[in-house]
Amino acid sequence: MKYKALVADIDGTITHQSRRLNLKAAEMLYRLNDESEIPVVLATGNILCFSHAASKLIGLNGYVIAENGGVVSEGFDTNPYIMGDIKECRKAFSFLSEYIPLTKLDPEYRKTEIALIRDFDLEYARNVIKSGNYNVDLIDTGYAVHIKSNTMNKGTGLAKIAKLMGLKPKDFVAIGDSENDFEMIESAGLGIAVANSDQKTKSIADVITDASYGEGVVEAIEYLYSCD
Repeated sequence: MKYKALVADIDGTITHQSRRLNLKAAEMLYRLNDESEIPVVLATGNILCFSHAASKLIGLNGYVIAENGGVVSEGFDTNPYIMGDIKECRKAFSFLSEYIPLTKLDPEYRKTEIALIRDFDLEYARNVIKSGNYNVDLIDTGYAVHIKSNTMNKGTGLAKIAKLMGLKPKDFVAIGDSENDFEMIESAGLGIAVANSDQKTKSIADVITDASYGEGVVEAIEYLYSCD
């Protein structure tokens, strides 16, 4: 494979629709990392401990991008890099809470953003936030809505982890499915969207798989080997 590393989203990408890990996709990622010596990074909107657990269980090295680029780690036993500031997100949350009842997800673990249960009108919430002039984005991953800094995303997270690994973002293949994968796919050397991806993500992908979810990742890795 001409690319030097691979970065993959977790939920909706290496999973089944139910969020169960697709074992065939996990095996392919493990073999890519272990046998082909192509480092595999996991990138997610989820928290760091979840990201590390997923990396460990798949058999990877602990390179992860968590909280949509807000937290970056180069291994299980290393101190993470905190790339975002949660203060602006907290202000935006307090302001938005005056208009909409909101429920946080994992508030005790999140360092750089606020995740919310998806039980409100997102477009209305975005208009409210815009009226308050907060420097945040509201991103819907299909599993949660995230209030995050508009200066950080999985693309900036990829730039950081690439530098730590002595690589460039263009050295990576990126695989994802959701709007929070947009910048990561855009900045990678080869961007792949699995078939269940939203239209915005598909619009900037170099390759769109025929299969969805984890089966799409299996198809993508088979495609990469076929290009050797």
